[in-house]
Amino acid sequence: MSEKTIKQYDNSIKKCREIFEKKNNDYGTSWRIMRLSSILDQIFIKATRIRTIEEKGEMKIDEGVESELIGIINYSLMALIQIECNIDLELNTSKILELYDKNILQTKNLMLEKNHDYGEVWREMQVSTFTDMLLMRIHRMRQILENDGKTIASEGMESNFSDMINYSVFALIRMSEKS
Repeated sequence: MSEKTIKQYDNSIKKCREIFEKKNNDYGTSWRIMRLSSILDQIFIKATRIRTIEEKGEMKIDEGVESELIGIINYSLMALIQIECNIDLELNTSKILELYDKNILQTKNLMLEKNHDYGEVWREMQVSTFTDMLLMRIHRMRQILENDGKTIASEGMESNFSDMINYSVFALIRMSEKS
């Protein structure tokens, strides 16, 4: 595992966390009212927009792919927090940020383990492949939700949200290397 990857990963997440914290200051924990299906739909909207921009090669709204990927990361972290703290609707800012950090650390550790086994093959992949992988995960997760969260031979919701975070970070890193 390269130190370069760890630094790039941490820098990407730092930017995401800063935006998350600012929006939390603006809106509070209003997102805590959302069900997993609603959060998943927000991620679907962002991933679909990325694919549309990739296919059309242009956009009319002045928010690019990077901001959509950051949104996917932050919505995925919101989902992980929702799964963990479903009952406790009123969480203070410090607890929310503590949960954000805890979940991102677990997700980063997952990335490190997978990078150990797969190498850094993701560095050879097209950014558009990450978009397709995000959309595929969304469809998988919709099926899991239709099955009341039960799986027979597959990973659950948490693993899929963690994978979407890592795919999005990889896409951010690949995009930054191209520019």
